[in-house]
Amino acid sequence: MTQVPAMDAMLKPFESTKLSLKNRLVMAPMTRQFSPGGVPNQLVVDYYRRRAEGDVGLIITEGTTVDHPAASFDDKIPNFHSEEALAGWKKVVDAVHEAGGKIAPQLWHVGCARKPGTGPHPEHPTATPSGYALPDKKVGEPLTAEEIDGIVRAFATAAGKAKAIGFDAVEVHGAHGYLVDDFLWEGLNKRDDRYGGSMAGRSTFAADIVAAIRAEVGEDFPIIFRFSQWKQQDYTAKLAQSPEELFDVLYPISEAGVDIFHCSTRRFWEPEFEGSDLNLAGWTRKLLGKPVITVGSVSLNEEFISTFQGGSAETADINDLVNRLAANEFDLVAVGRALIANPDWLHTVTSGSQNKLRSFDKSLLAELV
Repeated sequence: MTQVPAMDAMLKPFESTKLSLKNRLVMAPMTRQFSPGGVPNQLVVDYYRRRAEGDVGLIITEGTTVDHPAASFDDKIPNFHSEEALAGWKKVVDAVHEAGGKIAPQLWHVGCARKPGTGPHPEHPTATPSGYALPDKKVGEPLTAEEIDGIVRAFATAAGKAKAIGFDAVEVHGAHGYLVDDFLWEGLNKRDDRYGGSMAGRSTFAADIVAAIRAEVGEDFPIIFRFSQWKQQDYTAKLAQSPEELFDVLYPISEAGVDIFHCSTRRFWEPEFEGSDLNLAGWTRKLLGKPVITVGSVSLNEEFISTFQGGSAETADINDLVNRLAANEFDLVAVGRALIANPDWLHTVTSGSQNKLRSFDKSLLAELV
């Protein structure tokens, strides 16, 4: 493969105290609902193996649900607690490792995104911090402190299982209006106990999950935490209006044991706060001094919500991205839809063949390899 010098930053190995990767490319987690009964099958194994064969440095799996009755809204979403599902994930891990890759499961509880009466346990109420699915829409009762403790334990247990079956790290899904993010966002968290009130209070649930995972997996196992400003319920929502507020939100979670922050934006090139060109990942790295992953429409010209509403994302160059990576604005780059369309994405862009990338249409979600 002929390497383009400007792309050296993408191919540079990543080294931290707990995680070593052969390059800076991360496969972003993408929900696909291709695991009947919540169990990953051979098609799932092949799907992840193919991206590892394309030299993705770290694969983060689609969201996989922890052991709580309201954690999932569809029984085709993989879980991370049944014996059958864990056996399926072990096959995924082995296939990725055989192809020279590394992999982390994304641990997930969908929270208020689950409509009552759906998922593997339709009889169970939807889990929310304060009973709200929207700031003005009440759907049930708040989680009790005892229920919260159980969900925290479920995340920790899942992380321990991930380490036991050979995963290289674990990611907590704390973004996009799902349960962990529901607690972070004042629009849905109206609690007046230790889990609500101030920004630090709203971060308590996330910090408790991270701390419990750290106690379960030990000091040397990497923990990634994904967060976002935007929510499925409100694309303009923000946890923080300023760098100071962002620090207040993330610092307790960081101190609980996060090693890498995965900073989810819809368009990586957009500045997060006025007066600076830094994106969300750039600000997080500056404020906390920890490695960060940037994500958001990499090598595509349209953000993913529009695509899933019927659009088609055409290819776009990544020169700005690579320059920012080389300048250490962020440490790792997560690619989502473009890796579905182009399993050999890294080889293509680093050999100067970006014009050969396939565009993305949502019909490609049905492709398994």
